[in-house]
Amino acid sequence: MTRGATEGLRAERVSREAGGRLILDGVHLTPPPGATVGLIGPNGSGKSTLLRVLAGVLAPDAGVVTLDGRRLDEIGRRTVAQRVAVVDQHAVTQVELSVLDVVRLGRIPHRRAWSAPGRADDDAVREALDRTGLADRGEQSWHTLSGGERQRVQIARALAQQPRELLLDEPTNHLDIQHQLDLLSLITSLPLTGVIALHDLNLAAMFCDRIVVMKEGRVVAAGTPAEVITEELIADVYRVRARVTPDGPDGRPSVRFLPERP
Repeated sequence: MTRGATEGLRAERVSREAGGRLILDGVHLTPPPGATVGLIGPNGSGKSTLLRVLAGVLAPDAGVVTLDGRRLDEIGRRTVAQRVAVVDQHAVTQVELSVLDVVRLGRIPHRRAWSAPGRADDDAVREALDRTGLADRGEQSWHTLSGGERQRVQIARALAQQPRELLLDEPTNHLDIQHQLDLLSLITSLPLTGVIALHDLNLAAMFCDRIVVMKEGRVVAAGTPAEVITEELIADVYRVRARVTPDGPDGRPSVRFLPERP
């Protein structure tokens, strides 16, 4: 099977079990190149597991994940890491690292073992720091940063990988509103394909080009925010009542939750 090099990252009929329970059940996901795709759904719906499978961290029990038409398990972890970057909810270290140290970690997939950073590595790190507004923070200790600043550093580290695909698991979790908006504005401005797991439906509607809704390990809806985020879907997937109106930016849906259960 020959496919074009612009095909990008795809999941086809992907299933995954854990502890005798089906976590992912025949999931299809095809992010359009350059688009930002929001993964939404209740806790336990399979969003984080799907991101780990897309990154090649977990192998599917059935189905296949491909990158430009080639299976991830045939490409090799190092090559995948040169193309696909991951930002988890939390990054914790007891080691004393500077911001620059953390961002330089993004160059590991591009360097030979034990080799010193080259000009290309330095340029990629500097560009990542500039793009994330951290150019003057390189020498600052990681441990002195706020949660929002740490997330920004993690995105800089991911950008230093120079990926074409960026996978983010709840990147706005535990951030205040200003940092949530700043972070998602940054992510959606980047020239790459993004897949973001989010809890907040309004943030997903505001920043994502497409929405994929998961429930009990399955994709139950996919499309534009206006197509997917409806009162009926929210009642079915989240078991809560909501009022959805086209009051968001550019007429995107805006969600207001109601106290009564459906």
